[in-house]
Amino acid sequence: MTEPRILVVEGNTKAVRDATVEAGGRVTAELYVETLEKCFPGARCDTVRPTDTDAALADSTGLADYDGIAWTGSALNIYNREPAVDRQIKLGRAALASGVPVFGSCWGLQVAVTAAGGEVAKNPIGREFGLARKIALNEAGRAHPLYDGKASVFDAVAVHKDEVVALPAGTTVLAGNGHSEVQALEFSVPGGSTFWGVQYHPEFDLREISAIARRYGTALTEEGFFADAADADRYAEMTAALQADPGRRDLAWLLGADADVLDGHVRLAEIRNWIMRQVLPRLADR
Repeated sequence: MTEPRILVVEGNTKAVRDATVEAGGRVTAELYVETLEKCFPGARCDTVRPTDTDAALADSTGLADYDGIAWTGSALNIYNREPAVDRQIKLGRAALASGVPVFGSCWGLQVAVTAAGGEVAKNPIGREFGLARKIALNEAGRAHPLYDGKASVFDAVAVHKDEVVALPAGTTVLAGNGHSEVQALEFSVPGGSTFWGVQYHPEFDLREISAIARRYGTALTEEGFFADAADADRYAEMTAALQADPGRRDLAWLLGADADVLDGHVRLAEIRNWIMRQVLPRLADR
């Protein structure tokens, strides 16, 4: 078998998924499947939704049938211990015990860190939204295969209020910026899985940020990102327009966006590297 089998874990509740689509965005798991298939055509992807009470959760034995597990973002907060959160932490522990390589974006990073004994808390300086600026690889990050082909300093699409404040045992931090010291990390569970995760969203393009600006415009205005509702609407329109036509130099200049986010090959490097360096070797060994 030459096509990797990857399980995508949907982090959002049905209510959030529906609201995201209404605002012009895409369901997070569906977007992740699309991204994985773009990075490796032929990848066979399944989806599980642990936030749904009727979702069947695989145990570590079933999870071991996969070559990789990818965890999406979410509007949830890991420290608000509700059933939709607790079910994901439980699944996270099973995933990390399965021996299958795991990758997480934003919320996916936070679930894995919590499941492995670390801690996530609200960032005291508030939300990071739109583009996470000047993410810098440290020495470990510059040498790490997660960042093959990536610049040592880059911008990335991001939206999060929370950050990692305590690391699981054996964690290596790979990148950070002025907003969060932990923007990427790696750890391995003895006898289990290796986890690679990022606090930003390589799978998101500017269309997703446009949808988030529309959906959370009031909150983002209250937090100081926009002057008023009209300003939020203009930002949503500009980001959507630039995604539709990345050649719009006027919009790229206004938004401060460059190839880091406008060039899909550059933006998706981390996910592509995870497939090549973690998922495919597991497939070859099975």
